[in-house]
Amino acid sequence: MIRITFLGTGTSQGVPMIACDCDVCTSTDPKDKRLRTSILVESEEATIVIDAGPDFRQQMLRESVTKLDAVLFTHEHKDHIAGLDDVRAYNYISGKPMDVFATSRVQEALKREFFYVFSGAQYPGIPKLNLHTIHNVPFEIKGIRFEPIEVMHLNLSVFGFRIGDFTYITDANFIADSEKEKIKGSRYLVLNALRREKHVSHFTLKEAVDIIDELKPEKAWIIHLSHQMGKHAEINQELPEYIQCAYDGLKIEV
Repeated sequence: MIRITFLGTGTSQGVPMIACDCDVCTSTDPKDKRLRTSILVESEEATIVIDAGPDFRQQMLRESVTKLDAVLFTHEHKDHIAGLDDVRAYNYISGKPMDVFATSRVQEALKREFFYVFSGAQYPGIPKLNLHTIHNVPFEIKGIRFEPIEVMHLNLSVFGFRIGDFTYITDANFIADSEKEKIKGSRYLVLNALRREKHVSHFTLKEAVDIIDELKPEKAWIIHLSHQMGKHAEINQELPEYIQCAYDGLKIEV
């Protein structure tokens, strides 16, 4: 059995989150408190994070994650990689480098963003990383099989991942038919939807619902919600029963 925890279901795009008095920011519903999108994947043998954005430390503290085996990246945008420096705490606990799985392109971005980690002079206390290159073929991390799903985020290739009957896709506005074939048969599907209005690089709510209806999972969740989408409860009222907005801290077993 694998447990999935939604560490964050939101995005920094859309309405500013600093000194904001919008309905979402001022909501008293905890399901409207959306950190940047990321999930935690746990089995008896492994604890893996998919994406480590600016809220990574806060998310790990909230979920009391004291052991982390690997970080897997979907793509290199800042809201998905900015928290990588904080794996140094897990280096200290485990006494070994953190395994990081990413494409070659994403690795190059990590080397630019965290240049001090990869420089010749190893300053005391910097994160220790062990990079692993992934491609659009299945791979395993400590007994968990990941099947990449290549989607497009405008002109940028982004990896979603299928883990058994569970498929997770963030930051997309196009999925080729060949990649949809990999998703078909999933019992559970997680898909991004930024807002209701058309966006250049993200699915709208209607576009996401249409794709979910096409792929026919038993249950689906919407993630990467901007504040422009509105409140959690209000969005759910618009959706069919088998499609719901995810929320930070939601846990499912797959």
